[in-house]
Amino acid sequence: MIAPQHIRAQTTHARRGEIKNAFRYGVDFVLIDPEAQDAPHPALFSRNGPNLLSVSDRHHGGTRGFGKGAQWARDQFQRAGLEGDFDLRLLTQPRLLGMGFNPVSFWLAQRDDALLAVIAEVNNTFGDRHNYICHNDAFRPIRGRDRIEARKLMHVSPFQDIQGGYAFWFDLSEDRIAIRIAHENGDQGLVATLFGPREPLTNRAILLSLLRRPFGALRTVALIYWQALRLRLKGAAYRPAPPAPTTEVTRCSSSQNA
Repeated sequence: MIAPQHIRAQTTHARRGEIKNAFRYGVDFVLIDPEAQDAPHPALFSRNGPNLLSVSDRHHGGTRGFGKGAQWARDQFQRAGLEGDFDLRLLTQPRLLGMGFNPVSFWLAQRDDALLAVIAEVNNTFGDRHNYICHNDAFRPIRGRDRIEARKLMHVSPFQDIQGGYAFWFDLSEDRIAIRIAHENGDQGLVATLFGPREPLTNRAILLSLLRRPFGALRTVALIYWQALRLRLKGAAYRPAPPAPTTEVTRCSSSQNA
């Protein structure tokens, strides 16, 4: 059992291709033990209950809005072939007064502090969700250099095709988290990163984060639409949302050192 941690992170996005666009924003994530309902936590943060900031099982693990939480993630890791005991963690943006939007959250499977596998839980603004299970061959520990690949299956940005694939890099240490995701589609695509220090989640940290970034995760929605407007004004073609994938999970076990 661990107490919730605060990741005062930076996220960057850089679009590739003939229409360039790039941005960098501050964003607040929490890293929690999703199976420890009674873990010590600050008064302004709750699990499965109302509060200033909160994380609820129904928003994670399975069907969007009807999540099953940690048990869903354990089932998916085991179906992928991860055997034996492992610790489960959830890296996500907390909701502000129950409201918010998470473009991507991460379920982390760890053993003896080694990262064995990750589920990238991807949501789009059209109400869809798809999950990518990332791991090395034979579930050897994931290092920062390891590149893990998957075919892109879900429509995320209306300015990008559902073609090509993703490449994931995960670099987790005791005091820092760094994640990089690249959508590669020939000379098109984008690169997104998330990185920041791991610190205790305290009432003071929560209040300072809301002073720096009012509206919490709700701000994410506004920034997404602001960048969409910028792309539209630059002449990027809008692609209507196709049907969501019929499968819930894509497994991506191939990897290589970059």
